[in-house]
Amino acid sequence: MNAGYGLTVRWSLTEAPEGVADELREYVVGTSMAKFMFLDGLAFKTWRMREGEWFEGTYVFQAAKDRDDFCADFTAGAADSAGSKIVGSAPIEIQPFEVVAIAEGPAQFRRGPGPGSA
Repeated sequence: MNAGYGLTVRWSLTEAPEGVADELREYVVGTSMAKFMFLDGLAFKTWRMREGEWFEGTYVFQAAKDRDDFCADFTAGAADSAGSKIVGSAPIEIQPFEVVAIAEGPAQFRRGPGPGSA
């Protein structure tokens, strides 16, 4: 039995406009977090970035159907998504995966990441 059903959506930042990293941070904290806090079937979502390289949303759903339904809906409009508009291009990768296990350490998850946090 697995721990969840994941989905990775990744955009390239290699040709993105200057200042896109700050714009993505503002969008995630100001808009996107609230949107995903109420998505049915979603266990959690993380947003990851390597400035000048890539920006990624990683989703973990409780059920494969929830993940697959979200993936189909997102893929259909990926080029027009908020992330694509900010970055200036469609995602370079949309990939489902299996979550084998999740270990939460004593520090637990941090809610609301800020710029420059490790």
